[in-house]
Amino acid sequence: MMITDLVAPEAILPALKVISKKQALQELALRASALTGQNERAVFEVLLQREKLGTTAVGYGVAIPHGKLPKLDRLFGMFARLDRPIDFEAMDGQPVDLVFLLLAPEGAGADHLKALARIARLLRDQDVAKKLRASRDAQAIYSVLALPPATAA
Repeated sequence: MMITDLVAPEAILPALKVISKKQALQELALRASALTGQNERAVFEVLLQREKLGTTAVGYGVAIPHGKLPKLDRLFGMFARLDRPIDFEAMDGQPVDLVFLLLAPEGAGADHLKALARIARLLRDQDVAKKLRASRDAQAIYSVLALPPATAA
C-alpha cells in the first residue's frame, strides 16, 4: 500500500495554523468532512474519542489521529504540516508539527491497521520527516509522501 493510495493532493495542508490539539482535531475534521462528505461533528467526535483512549502522537513530532466512521466507503488520509508545533501529549514530550489523519470505514479491520503501520513507519523515518518539514507547499509534500518506501529514506 502506497501512502498516495490514502491521501490525495487536495488533502494536504502545508501550513495549518492551530494552537492546540483540540483545535487541530477540529480543523482536520472540518477539512476531512468537506473532502469525504462525512458529518464534521461525527469526524471530530470519533477523533476525540480515540484521543481519550491515549494520545495518537507517536513521537518525533508526529501524530496520527485516526478513527472509524460507519458511512465512510474507503480509507481516507489527510496530511498537515503545522505552522507551529503544538503539545499533543506525546510520550516523548516532543511537540507535534506533522499530523496524518486516517479515517476508515467501520468494517476496515486489517486494512486500517496496515495503513496505520505504514504511515507510522514512513513518518518516523527521520529523513522523510526532515523533507516534510522543509517542504513549503502541498505539491512538495505530496512528492515526499509519494516516494516509494526504499527511496523515501
